[in-house]
This record gives sequence, structure tokens and C-alpha cells, in this order.
Amino acid sequence: MASRPDQSAARPGGNGKPVSLETARAAMLDGLAPLPDTENVIIGAALRRVLAEPLVSGVDVPEFANSAMDGYALRSADTAGDGPVTLAVSQNIRAGDPARPLEPGTSARIFTGAPLPEGADAVVMQEECERDGQRVRLSRCVARGEHVRPRAHDVACGATVLPAGHRMRPQDVAIAAATGTTRLTVRRRPRVAIFSTGDELALPGEVLAPGHRYTANNHLLAALLESAGAEVTDAGLVADDLDATCDKLEELAVGHDLVLSSGGASVGDEDHVHQALGRVGEVALWRIAVRPGKPLLFGRLESALFLGLPGNPVSTF
Repeated sequence: MASRPDQSAARPGGNGKPVSLETARAAMLDGLAPLPDTENVIIGAALRRVLAEPLVSGVDVPEFANSAMDGYALRSADTAGDGPVTLAVSQNIRAGDPARPLEPGTSARIFTGAPLPEGADAVVMQEECERDGQRVRLSRCVARGEHVRPRAHDVACGATVLPAGHRMRPQDVAIAAATGTTRLTVRRRPRVAIFSTGDELALPGEVLAPGHRYTANNHLLAALLESAGAEVTDAGLVADDLDATCDKLEELAVGHDLVLSSGGASVGDEDHVHQALGRVGEVALWRIAVRPGKPLLFGRLESALFLGLPGNPVSTF
């Protein structure tokens, strides 16, 4: 491989003092923009995806006024005045049943979620009523709207339910389904490549040579990234060699949005990641004023961002 000049000293922060966590975070986020590519996915595949377009409801939720309780639907005006009131029970309305208009002076046995009959404007809980055959007796005035979920109580047709840029949570998938949505336009998932450095490392399942140990960081990083919604490429292990590290960085920069390494970011003789990034990319900052985790490295590889983490699993985490 042809030799490359080391440009890290010329880059801002390449040989600087440790910076605060807040400064480092601001530097990493500066200039970032949403990924331009979008995908159209079914809502069952939308968890943790980021909306590229707002979710706008095409229906009212609920689409009709309905009962919030098991009880009796009635006209509140029929309960006005002093003393108990007795009303005829004209119909029985279960969830999913059609409802007939309610005549004055009558009530309807109704169950939670059932449509409120035309003419009714309140529901009284069954615990407050005494049923006697086809009549029901209650001892108090009932307020208009009591225990009624009005139409569009949760979401109005045409309302923006979730804005563009929102990361979908389980409850967001539920509200998308409640509005009748079947597909969502989301941002492409970030493509992240990970690798660990160290001649002493082996992957789980390999036979350990003397002085070697298994690495946990590839699996740790993959799990963290996937839980955040990324698409992960595990590039395995890279030897403690400057040229090999440069080659790996150049290889992974193609087709990925972020390259993330573990180990080799400190100042030891076999720590080559900092120098390799200076040769094939750009160092933006190196070392943060936290412990554990001080030798953090951040920069760019062509169109990909780069993040170099310490190799200690606690520091990595």
C-alpha cells in the first residue's frame, strides 16, 4: 500500500486538550441533517423509524360519540329537578351495534364503546341505577356530556397526529393504526459499520490463543445501534497495524453513514486509529473530559462520519 501523509496535526482538535462532553456533543451534531433517502413501510415495521412526512389523520377518532361506561344513555334534561327519576329502557346497545334514536323520557342500556343514540347526551353508570324490568331508576341529576366520548375526542380528521422527524414508539404505531393508516413514509435507517482493534482479541466461538481474550464490544455496539434504529454492518476485528487500519477505514467509508471503531484511540504505541483517521480522513476532535471514556475520537471519512471509542467495554458503553 502506498504511504499516506499524516494530516491529523493540521486538523482542528487533532492534538488538542480534552474538551467537555457538552462541547464534544455540540461539535458532533453541528451541521448534521436528516438522511435524504426515504422508504415507505407498513406500520408493523415502523417501530423506531423516523417519519419523513407528518402523519395526518384521515378520520375522526372516535368516529362517533360513544359511551365511556357501562350504564344507561339518556337525555340529561329528563333528570332535571328534585327527587329520583324513573325512565323506560327502550333498547340495548352493545359495542358495534347500531343505535336507534332515543325518545324523550326514555333511556338505553349501553355498554362501553357503544355508539350514543341520537337524542342522548349523557350516560349514567350502572352502579348508580336501580333496574326494574324495562324501567330504570336514578336518584340524581345527570350533567350533559357525562361519561360520553364525543366524536373526534382523541383525533380530528385532518389533524397532524405526529410531525415529520418524529421517531416512532409503540404508542405511535398504535395511534397510526387507530387512524386507519397502513403505511408510513420514513427516513432510511442510518448505515453504521463497526469494528474493534487489537491483536489480542478473538470473536466469540473462536479458539483462544495464549494471551488472547474474547471481545464483547462488537456485540455491545451492534445491540445499542440496532436499538436506536440503525442498520449495522459488523466488520469484525482489525489488527494493531497502521496500514491495516487505514485500509479498513477507507473500505467501510463506502456505503455507510457512520464508521464506529472500538479500541486503538488512545496514545499507546499500538493505538493507530487516531493516526489512521488523520491520514485517510479528517480529525474533528480527540479526547473528552470524562472518565471512563476520555480517548474519544471524532471526524469524517469522505461522506461518512467517524467515531472512535476506547476499547474498555465500560468506556465503550
